[in-house]
Amino acid sequence: MSDACTAAIVIGGSAGSIDVLGQLLPQLEPRLATPVIVVLHLPREQPSLLCEIFAPRCALQVREAQDKEPLAAGCIYFAPPDYHLLVDAGPVLALSVDPPVHFSRPSIDVLFESAADAFGAQLTALLLSGANADGAQGLVEVQRAGGTTIVQSPDSSYARAMPDAALAVLTPDHVLAPGAMAGLLNQLHSGRIS
Repeated sequence: MSDACTAAIVIGGSAGSIDVLGQLLPQLEPRLATPVIVVLHLPREQPSLLCEIFAPRCALQVREAQDKEPLAAGCIYFAPPDYHLLVDAGPVLALSVDPPVHFSRPSIDVLFESAADAFGAQLTALLLSGANADGAQGLVEVQRAGGTTIVQSPDSSYARAMPDAALAVLTPDHVLAPGAMAGLLNQLHSGRIS
């Protein structure tokens, strides 16, 4: 059997999402059988502190994504500021300085669409709180590829524009408050249900 990852979790968010990730990521189980790839809209001109914030709190390894880095199960990857983060054949991570999408680089749509191409029905995509429409079209592509789509419930979102934009263009598999997200991801990707 190949060591290459055949499934993944992708997460995108903007305003209000760090608080949600603070609940979600520490609850992911050490036996999680997939990589977790996270894009957040961050200021371009300063380094990200996400790894420093989350590494001490998470059972999984936490690292900032590097170009051409092979994906490893049980690892959380954060997109670096001012780079699009994609999944390429391998699967490996790829960084790009292509123009911003929805005024954002990294863009959630770019990650979700590339991951849908790479993982198809074995992908789970989670869209969190945010103040623009980034991620909605990416979720459509994940759904089209047969993957599982999850949207944060707008009522639980600090900024509901992002979940509302997604709900306007698709009916996701799950609409969840933050407290229910980790349990579902652990179920879907820890080998306990098929």
